[in-house]
Amino acid sequence: MSFSSFKLSTQLIKALHKQNFTIPTAIQEKVIPLVLDSCDIMAKAKTGSGKSASYILPLLELWLQNRGEGKARIKTLILTPTRELTLQVASMIKDFGMFIDIQPKVVSIIGGQSIGEQLYKIQQGCDFLVATSGRFLDILNKKQMNLSHIEHFVLDEADKMLNIGFAEELQQILEVIPNKRQNLLFSATYPSKVLSIISKITNDAKEVSVDDAKEVPTVKSVTQRAIEVNQNNRGPLLRELFKIDKLGQTIVFMANKRATDNIAQKFRNYGFKAESFHGDLEQVDRTYTLDAFKSKKINILFATDIAARGLDIKNVESVVNFDLPRSPTDYIHRIGRTARAEKTGTAISFIHHENSAFFKIIEKKCKVQIKREQIKGFELEGKAPITEKGKAPVKGKKKSKKDKLREKLKDNLE
Repeated sequence: MSFSSFKLSTQLIKALHKQNFTIPTAIQEKVIPLVLDSCDIMAKAKTGSGKSASYILPLLELWLQNRGEGKARIKTLILTPTRELTLQVASMIKDFGMFIDIQPKVVSIIGGQSIGEQLYKIQQGCDFLVATSGRFLDILNKKQMNLSHIEHFVLDEADKMLNIGFAEELQQILEVIPNKRQNLLFSATYPSKVLSIISKITNDAKEVSVDDAKEVPTVKSVTQRAIEVNQNNRGPLLRELFKIDKLGQTIVFMANKRATDNIAQKFRNYGFKAESFHGDLEQVDRTYTLDAFKSKKINILFATDIAARGLDIKNVESVVNFDLPRSPTDYIHRIGRTARAEKTGTAISFIHHENSAFFKIIEKKCKVQIKREQIKGFELEGKAPITEKGKAPVKGKKKSKKDKLREKLKDNLE
């Protein structure tokens, strides 16, 4: 199947050819016709499956067929969990619409930028509004934005949005957009909390999934390695791996923002081209760092899980779990940053005494078994610390507030 089989306009086909889009991915093949038929959709697809294009292309086609005249009005609202994904989606809309005679007006609104300038752009005319939910609500509260013409509502990375408090924000948004609209919902996973959110948005969505229940939920083209090493030796080992294994363009996942900054600085001190990437950076720094990594001006990106999903970073050769992720699902998202577009890649996890048991849980959930290895000079030493279980409290022996007060009064009297 080719994109021309969807009967897209010649302007869109021309843009696809220019950007080397030739054969639709599985999610695109299923979703594009449904969007063109104005169906509500609840799609499940892994990171890197091409889901953004699966809704952007048909939404552009629908806009082309019914764009109207006069000042642009917001017809499509797309909400995403991160600034980077917001900017990426907005950029894709512009790229796919580059050959349209009167190009769509696309406005992206994110934190870290002037809210006044963003509101001005919207008021000047906007066809596609792409936003992080928090900044969207900031602008919404100013009551200077007309949302009565919205025909399409897109929620991208729904499960990740739940983690940033979106459940509380959703009701405010649903109250100000038209009840009659097309709803397009995308998520890598659909836990019960996400399903409860979706029930507030639509009860008539067609379910689309490109996952095979029998398929191992990890990327087959990723070589997965588990290297045993003491916690305090992970930094030196990582430097050694860059020397002996030539890891190439690498994302190193860290547990927190401070550690991300600290290790990036240490690696720069050793002469490596490394930068940190996390949510506390100013937007201009986040954009600069990503661009530098994409253009290979730097080859090591120390990052929190903000880089695990939603970013279009091509040619990532290796992923390193310096710290293990919080869940098996996050492990899948992390290693999915490499081996994209039918390429191969390597995912390395550092295993030490403190996280060995949890890594076994990850292996079980992901249906993989990875042989442990050690690197000469960095072997895992010592034994796992013994964790003693605390004594269970004796029922009825805990002092009440009244007893504590009596003891205090007695002490004072004595």
